Amino acid sequence: MLGTAVLTGCSEDPDAGTNGVGKLPAEEIQSRTRAAAESATAVHLSGTVVTSGRTYSLDMRLTSDGGSGEVTDEGTTFHLLRIGEQLFLKAGAEFWHPEHAEGDDSEDTAAADKLDGKYVKVPQGDPSYKRFSGFTDKDVLLDGVLNLHGTLETDGHHEESGTRTIRIAGDDGSGGTLDVSLQGRPYPLRLVRAGSAGTLRFTDWGRDFKLEEPKEDETVDYGKALPAS
Repeated sequence: MLGTAVLTGCSEDPDAGTNGVGKLPAEEIQSRTRAAAESATAVHLSGTVVTSGRTYSLDMRLTSDGGSGEVTDEGTTFHLLRIGEQLFLKAGAEFWHPEHAEGDDSEDTAAADKLDGKYVKVPQGDPSYKRFSGFTDKDVLLDGVLNLHGTLETDGHHEESGTRTIRIAGDDGSGGTLDVSLQGRPYPLRLVRAGSAGTLRFTDWGRDFKLEEPKEDETVDYGKALPAS
């Protein structure tokens, strides 16, 4: 067991009054926290994810039927909203035409201005749909990030935002670490991904929220394809 605290002159049980998962082997803790996450109706996920050499900052609220929140990619922040299969993307003009910020007066810049701050319906056949919809899909996103690599071991008792946790680690931490709640259901609360691939925090497990479609006058529908961004 890694990082086990030594309690000098005290017989206090660090698992007293907890849900008991801290006494389980690391593989069993991982199995239970994944099951808890999969069964939850909603979650708030925030932090960073590094994938394919790009760093994304996420602040997403996710349900079983969609999600809403902000993503920042290379300094540009945009809002994603998915309800069922319909994905909306709202961004500034610089997202749709990066040269806009440099004073380009082309037709592309004019089109970008029209999309500035509007919710744009993303066609399912457009490459942007596949690229961005995963950020709004609770099951896809959690399945992609709740992975530790290598041999699993427990790494002591910790605390995350006031909640007692048990930490599990892959390959002495080089394969990532995951803090699991010792209070209530064993939800994952903090993940440090292997290979410096980002850190994510999970809050508001099971706290449902309502997803609402944007108003018609706030929405642009380009049909089968989006303008190039």
